[in-house]
Amino acid sequence: MRRITKQDYFKTFKNQTYVNQLEKIERRFEARNNEETNTTELTIYGVIGNSYWQDSISASDVDEALKNATGDILIYLNSPGGDAADGVTIYNRLVDYKKKHNSKVTVRVDGWACSAASLFPFAADEVVMGLGSMLMIHEASSFTWGTKRDMRKEADLLEQLEEGIIDIYMTKANVSREEIRNMVDNETWFSAQKAIDIGFATSSANAATGNKDDEITQLKAQMISMQSELHQLKNKSKNEDPKPAATAGTRFFF
Repeated sequence: MRRITKQDYFKTFKNQTYVNQLEKIERRFEARNNEETNTTELTIYGVIGNSYWQDSISASDVDEALKNATGDILIYLNSPGGDAADGVTIYNRLVDYKKKHNSKVTVRVDGWACSAASLFPFAADEVVMGLGSMLMIHEASSFTWGTKRDMRKEADLLEQLEEGIIDIYMTKANVSREEIRNMVDNETWFSAQKAIDIGFATSSANAATGNKDDEITQLKAQMISMQSELHQLKNKSKNEDPKPAATAGTRFFF
């Protein structure tokens, strides 16, 4: 298989409107312990992945940072996505940290939370969408060479991967699984308010201003969150701790 470039990855996006902006996101990964608030602040800017792109941020990078973390976790996020396996791993690593340390995780979407990076907010107790920020979900994809049998096998693997990722989305979505699946298939972009409306986020940066409109937005978000919890109770088929795994030797991009 030939080397996968970031340009190859961005070509998988159905909506090419924002690709030029997404390509310009520079890698920035920082971990800082704030002793005053007993919070570890992580900045995750750039492509998610490992071996293919040296300027990316891998699950191993985040894992190492969490080993040295203390207290609650605050993540500043701006990413076009990348490798689905790393995205799923980071999600599960954050969930595991919360359980072990009884801590709170907050994600602030400063710009973009696309593709594999859209998974991180689902590990958070609070997701704050910055003004003008967006979240995007879409189909998993891979670059495969081989026979028709190889192609069918790869398609089956991608479907299994997507079902696991939809499990993650369903932990907060207040709509049906079929609606989420359609959104994934069609590549759906969410503004801050739309992310709040569907249950993917809890508030927007407007909440900091304290005006009446923002108070209404916060109350609406709380109501949506309650509706989501009721929806999850009715959804008995939901997997509480989804950990979809990619087949060894196959690179998935999401």
